Amino acid sequence: MESQLTILLPVAAVWLAAGVVADGLPRLRNTRMLRRRTGWLLVLALTGVALTAAVLGGGLLSAGTAPVDRAAAGLTLAAGPALVATVCSVRRIRRLWAGAGAFASAPAAPAPHGLRAAAAHPLVGLPLQVTALATVPALIAAAGADLGADPGVTGPAITVGALAVIAIGVRHALRHNRFAERARPAVAGSTRAAGALHV
Repeated sequence: MESQLTILLPVAAVWLAAGVVADGLPRLRNTRMLRRRTGWLLVLALTGVALTAAVLGGGLLSAGTAPVDRAAAGLTLAAGPALVATVCSVRRIRRLWAGAGAFASAPAAPAPHGLRAAAAHPLVGLPLQVTALATVPALIAAAGADLGADPGVTGPAITVGALAVIAIGVRHALRHNRFAERARPAVAGSTRAAGALHV
């Protein structure tokens, strides 16, 4: 039980750190800080993907009741969000890092709203945070509490988890829309309508 928890703790810690860093990206107003934090986030996301794949792969190669086998069984819930993070989030984070690098000649420049809107996109932070949330049941089971054993606990736990995912997604969508609206150029009014009428 303890060795299973020892395997799962680093995986959960990396995904949690990635979710926290991703949540703070849109609040950064400096281009240099945005590039630095995006680099950290890219490293954390790739580390989380590698650790999750290593545990799941070790569970497939292991036979029987080894600790890595039990840890892999606990991480099956996190496999889906981790795959979405691999396909969607890592690519967007890398593009955001490159976009912030375009301002390397002016590191003190304020981060434009377009970059902050890209940092607030739901596909940047949501898969990372959902993966971190999906590792919680595995940690609880490794600590000795079995949520699936009591039907009176399983239903509310699933409901709370689903509501948490929906709340995180709505928050990301609202924040992305706010920054995207600021990034749009102002529409110039018609000069013809503003002039005097000629009959």
